[in-house]
Amino acid sequence: MTLIKQLQAPEEFVGFYLIKELEIKQTNTTPAKDFMDIVLCDASGQISAKMWDVSATDKETFFPMTLVKVQGLVQTYRDRLQVKIGRIRKVLPEDGVQMTDFIRSAPIGPVDLLHTINAVLESITNPSIKAIVSFCVTKVGDKLNHYPAAKTHHHAYFAGLAYHIVRMLEIGEFICKQRPFLNPDLIKAGIILHDIAKPEEMIAQLGIVTEYSVQGKLLGHISMASNWITEAALHHGLDLQSDVVIGLQHIVLSHHNLPEWGSPVLPQIPEAVALHYIDSMDAKLQMVEDTLQVTPETDAWTPMIRGLENKAMYRLNL
Repeated sequence: MTLIKQLQAPEEFVGFYLIKELEIKQTNTTPAKDFMDIVLCDASGQISAKMWDVSATDKETFFPMTLVKVQGLVQTYRDRLQVKIGRIRKVLPEDGVQMTDFIRSAPIGPVDLLHTINAVLESITNPSIKAIVSFCVTKVGDKLNHYPAAKTHHHAYFAGLAYHIVRMLEIGEFICKQRPFLNPDLIKAGIILHDIAKPEEMIAQLGIVTEYSVQGKLLGHISMASNWITEAALHHGLDLQSDVVIGLQHIVLSHHNLPEWGSPVLPQIPEAVALHYIDSMDAKLQMVEDTLQVTPETDAWTPMIRGLENKAMYRLNL
């Protein structure tokens, strides 16, 4: 059986995979015909796939989060690998595979990640900041153990959100030592809080986002996190006009930097500027790392990375 990371064009293959995404679309032909636009995944990566001439039975059989056995042909389309599905069926008990075999996870276990986050939380010296962060971490609950940080762009796997936070905390610790004018409590709090509402924005199973929640679609994680800060302040009897509350809200609201990227305000305090670039650095480097990991070592160029302006990465032969 062939792992997705091992697929090359042009070649035929057989393997077991998880349907991560599935959408019924129509061809541009006359008359139009239904086809399935699918994303297949396993622990080594994911790949786009097309299933043509879809029947009514197929539409009632295959859905996201379904384990399947696929026989297909790997092709190249617009400089990216794509699978043309020849045969497909649902996994049978006698196949001896299970869902967890196909789930990609953060390289550090959730227990260790949560231990690090809680240790940093406890190190916050400002009692009001600490109380707000603690309230929000408690509010997100067990979802922080396993939720991804995004649907596709970065840290899009089991415990990806906690891994993203921990990696940012490591960068933040260095930045605060290098730039002593930054407030370490605000940096720590901003890192923990900036994506804290992601688990309420997305609906995920085993680290795979199946869809966005109603709140996610109508509000988004940035405004939701800001609302959580208000809720925490009210819970602890804090002044909503205080610099602590307004400062934390501003850091969260501005961390995407620009309105077209989802932030309603631009970073206008030092810690907000720092948080944006800490977040961007970790996210973009993780996109590169993830893409390199799922690209066959025999390939000098990676596929184009959407989150990096569709640039491909070249693997230097050093």
